[in-house]
Formats: sequence, structure tokens, C-alpha cells
Amino acid sequence: MLALVALLGTGCVRVRAGLAVSPQDTVSGTIDVGTPDGAPGGTGPPLQVPSDLSGDVTVTRYDQDGYIGSHLAFEDLSFDDVSRLLPQISPTTSSAIRLQLRRAGDRVILSGQVDLTRLSPESADVQLKMAFPGPVRQTDGTVSQGVVGWTFTPGEVGEVNAVAEYPDPNAPSWVGWALLLVVVVLGAAGVVFALAAATRPRTDRRARR
Repeated sequence: MLALVALLGTGCVRVRAGLAVSPQDTVSGTIDVGTPDGAPGGTGPPLQVPSDLSGDVTVTRYDQDGYIGSHLAFEDLSFDDVSRLLPQISPTTSSAIRLQLRRAGDRVILSGQVDLTRLSPESADVQLKMAFPGPVRQTDGTVSQGVVGWTFTPGEVGEVNAVAEYPDPNAPSWVGWALLLVVVVLGAAGVVFALAAATRPRTDRRARR
């Protein structure tokens, strides 16, 4: 994604990424990468998807507003997969983008940097938008209708930070804990009843004597 902008040196480039995090901690999204008239070569900058993700990421032609390049789409990638995909789209520019998604309790933390210092200031349109399934508690981006957006400045290093809050899908639910408690209580009651039943005949025999 954004990592490949350094490949273009001082050339004009458009990079627009839209990602959405699901309640199951997976990420779906699209990434458009293009140059005017598809320079160099008429097809836009070359992209290289990691081989182990090639079956999960589709790459089609992008042609809009005079920009020609590639349109990437994917669904339900893990946090780790997304963190690996973004910098590896172009292997020669892996230091340009560093993004990480991780969970801490009921919060998901996005952090990273976008290094556009090798891109000329007058010739780029580089944007990232990300949606979360819960409220955004902190961010250095712009929040609009639940979507966090960043517009990066060519020639600079941009920060990417956001903290969203929603339940951990892998955490035991309160229903499970309630059912477990019911089982424990019923089991304890059964033990008490069994002990009471076992001691009752002895008491009756003693009373008859």
C-alpha cells in the first residue's frame, strides 16, 4: 500500500486505502494505487502481494480520474496478516510504512508511521481511512461518522494512532460463565442431597431402637 510510494521517487502518485475492522478482529478493505496515465509503462507501479496471502488478496486494474494502476481487495484478514501485507506489497520499500494492530483487553490499538520523505510535496494524494466496530477513544486522525481518516503530507513522516473499544471475541461470554455457575450450583446441590439421603436410614434405625 503506502509502502510503495517511495518506489515512485518524485513522481505523482495516488494511494487511497479504506479498511474496516470487524467485531471478530478481522480486517477487510480496498487499496487503490495509481499514477497519471499509468506511469511507468502504462500500467502503474508494480505490486507484489506476499505469496502466502495471494489467495486472499485480489488485484485488478484501477483506472479513475486519469490515474491508472491497481485495485487491491481482501476480506477477513487477521491483524498480523494486514501488518505483513502493507509493507510487503513492494519489497524494495518495506521501510516506508509500519502499521500494527493489536488487542489489549477490550481495546484494539492501531499504531505506526508512514514515511513519505522520498515523495515530492506537490505530487501526491495519500490517504488512509479505517472503520472500527466500536467507539474510537483516542486518535491522531480525523473522526467522521465512526471512521478515522488520515491524509499524509508528502515529504514528511506521518503518525498513525488510534484506540477503539469493543468486546474481545475470544473472551468467555457472561452467558458461558452463568451456565458454568448453574452447573456448579446444581452439582453442589446434588452432592448435598446424596449425602443427606445416605445418612437418613442410619438416623431412622437409631430412632427405632
